[in-house]
Amino acid sequence: MADDRAARPSDSSARLSRPGLRGRLAASAGRIPEPWGFVLAAFVISKTLLTLVGVLVLAAWDGVSGAPPADETSMRFEQDAISPHRWFSLWFAWDSFLYDHLARLPLDRPWTDFGFPLLYPFLARSLAPLLGGHTAWALLLVSNVALIALLYYACRLGGRLLGTGEGGDAAGGRRFTRFLLLLPTAFLFQAALTESLFVGLALAAFWYAERRRWLLVGIVGYFLALSRSVGFLVVLPLALVLVNQLGRPRDARGLARYLRTGWPLALVPAGWLTFMAFCRWQSGDWFAYQHTQERGWGIRLQDPFWVAWHGLTGGHAADALRVGGAVAVLLVAAVGLRRRAELPYLLYTVIVVLVPLSMGPPVYKSLLRYLLAAFPVALVLARWAGRSGADRWLTAGLAVLQLALFALWLTYWTHFII
Repeated sequence: MADDRAARPSDSSARLSRPGLRGRLAASAGRIPEPWGFVLAAFVISKTLLTLVGVLVLAAWDGVSGAPPADETSMRFEQDAISPHRWFSLWFAWDSFLYDHLARLPLDRPWTDFGFPLLYPFLARSLAPLLGGHTAWALLLVSNVALIALLYYACRLGGRLLGTGEGGDAAGGRRFTRFLLLLPTAFLFQAALTESLFVGLALAAFWYAERRRWLLVGIVGYFLALSRSVGFLVVLPLALVLVNQLGRPRDARGLARYLRTGWPLALVPAGWLTFMAFCRWQSGDWFAYQHTQERGWGIRLQDPFWVAWHGLTGGHAADALRVGGAVAVLLVAAVGLRRRAELPYLLYTVIVVLVPLSMGPPVYKSLLRYLLAAFPVALVLARWAGRSGADRWLTAGLAVLQLALFALWLTYWTHFII
């Protein structure tokens, strides 16, 4: 009997030997392949935090006299029509309703509205039947799934670019991903807009390019060009990645090697040609998209440097602030991306900043939104934070700035951002 008691552990020691909740969670997280544990945690935390802040800010705004502003009232009605639940409807603003409209338009009759490329609303169109026909739910689902993919490829690409070895730097990849989520208007990644889809596809294209998987680059790039008009121009920085890998062709054999390896890059502009062919099929006009932009928003191709100068000196403080943000993005990229291997990312940043500015003064209202596509800025910030030890201060400063802009968005002054 005594021997049995000696051999049997006490209840207290048994309790101590059992893993606690934290230990079980850690063990479960350890079984999730990298970097999915970090990716899913970052998604859930950012989604929960922003949704909670959004609901609280909107509740506080209800008591403000004269809210919402007169030019935002119509958007509030459209949000209420999307859903009575604010945690859902707050992610819809302006262009979101046009995407919802495009997702519902029948294809068996001629279209008259070509204001936006097709990938985002058509993805929602294909998912809507699984969600009871609710295209708004489908749009938000596409955005959030794209955000998860964005975070995954950010971890992968950031680790490779910030690391020194072939295996990359996992901590650097996580830091880059965190700063990507902390960019001033990064809350738009969760909105019913094209930001998460476009940036996620861009990150995937560069990730596969860095790994020399050029057929996948072409396939991803095809859809990238269908997601936003600037997408087909990303073929230029992707081609520069190829040049860095193969060197300059010196003879016919070198040129043949380029064509043999890089031919999938032709799929990138083919994506935009597909959209033009759709315009031709539906309206008889290959350039229906351009003409819709001109008629609907007064957008015409202009000198981006003149547009930037006009914004800075035109006397409107909001426009000057937006253009100042564009200048800051270009300066950060120019200072932080000086290595030869990083020149494709500098070129990409220049493209996604100057192309919106070339649309003319109507772009001012949406410029802060378009600047979110410049993901290499987060790469530079991640490198600076890792070297200087200023990670906490930079993280805190960006978080405060984003929450301030998010509150501005929620209080229906959305025209400052979109």
